[in-house]
Amino acid sequence: MTAEQRVQSVDEGKPAGVWSEFFEAVKPLVSAATRIVHEERLGTKTTMRVGGAARIYAEPASVADLQVLLREARAGGGEVLMLGRGSNVIVPDEGVDGLVVSLAHQAWSSFEPREDGRVAVGAGLRLKNLCGLAAKAGLVGFEFLEGIPGNVGGALRMNAGAMGAWMFDVVEEVQLMTRAGEVRTLTKAAMHVGYRHCEELHQAIALGALLRPATRSDAETVKRQMDAYSRKRHESQPREPSAGCIFRNPPGNSAGRLIDESGLKGARVGDAEVSPTHANFIVNRGSATAADVIALVRRVRARVREVKGVDLEPEVLLFGKEWKDVL
Repeated sequence: MTAEQRVQSVDEGKPAGVWSEFFEAVKPLVSAATRIVHEERLGTKTTMRVGGAARIYAEPASVADLQVLLREARAGGGEVLMLGRGSNVIVPDEGVDGLVVSLAHQAWSSFEPREDGRVAVGAGLRLKNLCGLAAKAGLVGFEFLEGIPGNVGGALRMNAGAMGAWMFDVVEEVQLMTRAGEVRTLTKAAMHVGYRHCEELHQAIALGALLRPATRSDAETVKRQMDAYSRKRHESQPREPSAGCIFRNPPGNSAGRLIDESGLKGARVGDAEVSPTHANFIVNRGSATAADVIALVRRVRARVREVKGVDLEPEVLLFGKEWKDVL
C-alpha cells in the first residue's frame, strides 16, 4: 500500500480490460462525493512534474468509501498505493499498474483544536495550512513544517523533518486504516519511528493524528518564526520543480556535501539536473522525464561511490517500484 511496495509495470501488469472492469464494478459502490477515474495522469500531481498514469485513481470522501476501495482491490488482487501531495515521489513514465488513492477530498483536511491544547488533524491537511492555522491559534511547535510541500499523512509516513525537528516530535496518536479496512488508533510509543521512516505506515494508511504543540504564544510571534524558516529555505533550496532531497544523509555525513565535492552540481541527463543551489536536489528544467531523473540518480550514485567510497541510498520514493530494481 506504499510507494515501496513492488507493482508490475504496465507491460507486465493486468490487462487494460481488467482495470476497466474494476472501475465499472467499484464506481457504483462508493458515494457520489468520491472521485474515481480510469487512467489518471499522475505527473501533474507531483512536485517533480514527471510520470505516467494510474490505471485507477480515487479520492475517497469518507472512511466508508476508503474501506470499499481497499476491499474491492484486495478481492481483485490489485495493488493499492497512497499518493499524498507528491512531494517525495518519482512516478515512472509508464505509470502505475494499480489503484492509486489520494486523501485529497476536503473531508480529510480537518484541524480541530481541543481544550487541553492538543489538536486533531486529518491526514489530507496540507502542512502549510496546518502551520497557518496553528499560528492563528497561537500554537507553537509546528513552524518547522511550513516549507515542506506535503500533507500530514505523508509527513507521518516519512517522519518528515526540517530545521532540526521531526514530525513525530509533535505526535501523540495516529489513526490509521489497515489493508483489511480496520480503523485503529496507535500511540506514538506503540509505533516504530526513525529517520524518514514509520514502520506501521508502510502497511497501513494514516487517516489523521493527534498533535501536541510545544507551548502557546501570540500569533505574531509564531508567524515571525515561520517567516524566518521560510527565508532560510528560500536561500538554501532550489525553486525549480523537484522531489525534495533525493538521497538520505549517510550516518554522520551530508549527501549534498558528498555530491557537491564529487563535482556533480549542474550535471544533467535530459532536462533533469543536479541543482546548482543544493546538490541533494534534482530539478526538472522543463521537460524532464522520469527516465531522465532515474538515470541521473544512477550517475550521481556511481560518481559518489567512485570519488568518496560511499553508497548513497535514495530518500525519495520510486512510486510503484523499488529502487533496487532500477539502480
